[in-house]
Amino acid sequence: MTDTPPDPKSSQTNTLGFDEFIGILVAFATVGAILFWSFSRKESGWNFNSLLLPNSSSVTSPGTTPKQNAPNVKSRQQTSTSTKDELPLVTPSPSVNFTNLPQQQAHSLPFTNKTIPLVIPEQKSTIPPPIAFNDIPGDFWARRFIDALSSRNIIKGYKDYTFRPNQPVTRAEFAAIVEQAFGKEVGKTKSTIAFKDVPVQFWANSAIDQAISTGFLKGYPNKVFRPQQKIPRVQVLVALTSGMNLNVPDSPTQILNFYRDAKVIPNYATNKIAAATVNDLVINYPNPKTLNPNKEATRAEVAAMVYQALVRTGRLDAVESEYIVKAPN
Repeated sequence: MTDTPPDPKSSQTNTLGFDEFIGILVAFATVGAILFWSFSRKESGWNFNSLLLPNSSSVTSPGTTPKQNAPNVKSRQQTSTSTKDELPLVTPSPSVNFTNLPQQQAHSLPFTNKTIPLVIPEQKSTIPPPIAFNDIPGDFWARRFIDALSSRNIIKGYKDYTFRPNQPVTRAEFAAIVEQAFGKEVGKTKSTIAFKDVPVQFWANSAIDQAISTGFLKGYPNKVFRPQQKIPRVQVLVALTSGMNLNVPDSPTQILNFYRDAKVIPNYATNKIAAATVNDLVINYPNPKTLNPNKEATRAEVAAMVYQALVRTGRLDAVESEYIVKAPN
């Protein structure tokens, strides 16, 4: 049995050469220098501009503001005018200090600490559309008057969406319309009367008191109001003229001669009808020259005459109608 010599590759010990030692020493020195330089500049923060965007220029000309460079420029734009109450467009990474990076000039973001209303309120109140009454056709002679008053809640219809324009109006109903149209704006306040035929719980009690106190309506002798009585056209015109304190014209008789039926106008109402005529309150349908003073006033006629009264006070705009009586010159 012979001895086998040892394998020189497995038993050979290589001695570190001088050149290799110098190379390792230089490498450690370089790493140490980099670490020392990095820690010595920790107060000024880490500048990743040149690392993240190597193609960007880090040198700016004198008098110019350096631009902030970061990945995803479109999503990382920030403003120099934003305050603590404004929201940043992108939240910076917690591992990077951006406090000392040069700021990019941009417009302020539209974020504030105030609540912005979803809808800007209108300066003027909006008038709702008129009620589409199913018994008022488009060519009805009083359609424009009825639409204007119903949209302002001055007159109302019935639950079946009818207006019943040819239905007579009671004195109590007229008082309610006057209250809705004028309130306490016109006339001087007077003492109310405790009418014998108006119960305390009557639905139009407050409206009647209002019409009496403002001078639109009057009662009958012995403290009677007759709330269920159908009001004639002459009383409607007298009521509007009295409540609005319209002046009597100089020649009332000459004005009343315009009407073919002027002789049937009650004596107590002649001056008031003349005043109503010169102030464009009178509307006669179908013939403007026929007043029909003692005829029961319909809902359509009351709506038209109340509308004209509101035009006279300046609250509504005048409308064209061939049935509005124009006083003779």
